[in-house]
Amino acid sequence: MDNSTWIGWLVRVLFSVLVLGALIIFFRWLKGSKGSWQELWQVLSGALRKQVVSIVMIASGCLLITLLMPLASLDPEVANNLLRLMGTVWVVVAAWGVTLASTIAVRVIQWKYDVNVADNLLARRMHTRIRVLQRIVVVIVWIGATAGILMQFDRFQTLGTTLMASAGIMSIILGISAQKTLGSMIAGVQIALSHPINLDDVVIVEGEWGRIEEITYTYVVVKIWDQRRLIVPVTYFLDNPFQNWTKKSADITGSIFLHVDYATPLDPLRDEARRLCEAAGALWDGKTCVLQVTEAGAEDMTIRVLAGSPDASSAWELRCKVREGLIAFIQNNYPDSLPKRRLVMAKQE
Repeated sequence: MDNSTWIGWLVRVLFSVLVLGALIIFFRWLKGSKGSWQELWQVLSGALRKQVVSIVMIASGCLLITLLMPLASLDPEVANNLLRLMGTVWVVVAAWGVTLASTIAVRVIQWKYDVNVADNLLARRMHTRIRVLQRIVVVIVWIGATAGILMQFDRFQTLGTTLMASAGIMSIILGISAQKTLGSMIAGVQIALSHPINLDDVVIVEGEWGRIEEITYTYVVVKIWDQRRLIVPVTYFLDNPFQNWTKKSADITGSIFLHVDYATPLDPLRDEARRLCEAAGALWDGKTCVLQVTEAGAEDMTIRVLAGSPDASSAWELRCKVREGLIAFIQNNYPDSLPKRRLVMAKQE
């Protein structure tokens, strides 16, 4: 056995070991999931399973035809055209298989990392990364598949050579026209890797409060609190400042402002604010509840209450409850402490 044969066998063995090791790591990774294998099988819907069966059947048919062609004694021209047809089918099946594999990978990772939990920052990062990268991979794969199909035909090869010879000015025009598209795709990759935003992040964009609902390689969909959708170019989040309330964690501190008279006692208000926070249950994080006088005006003083919440939605509800509770407490117990305007009447002789 010569050296080339030994090298060939060594390459096969190393490749087999790498594939086996990757499969072992993959199944251990899946084993650490909270869900069961039955749940994973349900995630891979019937449509995906049917596509896998279709790919296997088409590939098997193409392989059988390719193996039987030498035995058919076909006319050379017919055999050449049939080979081109089989090559086209193989390219389409390969692109279809890669697309399906990327879709399955997305489903598996979405199953592995559940966003419906309290601490879902890692899950949202993984969902963001895999969705953006999957879309880019699919586009690249089908562009390559289209090029591979066209290059199998002599007419298109000649056309490609002619176009390449006169592509000087055309390349400049296409480069200028595709600049924004390519820039958006690169920005999408940057967002997927650097994570300035993730799916379900709470953000303030253009003065609107909302959540990141969808991230593509060209635009981002922000679901605003009143069910409107704000469509923002993906490059916006790299070129403009914006607020991300859940970048590191969902915890947030809300503020409540009240204007009251200078005669208002502060200690009873502090006790009532603490009681309201404790009565709010899961809306309060159990940590921050502070009442302070932040401003003294000509006719009243401004009281600020800081209350911590586990997320932005809870913070909004907690602020409303504390504000309503303090107003009712002042009305019932210290009605004279409500803001009032004083006039000094000078006695005229």
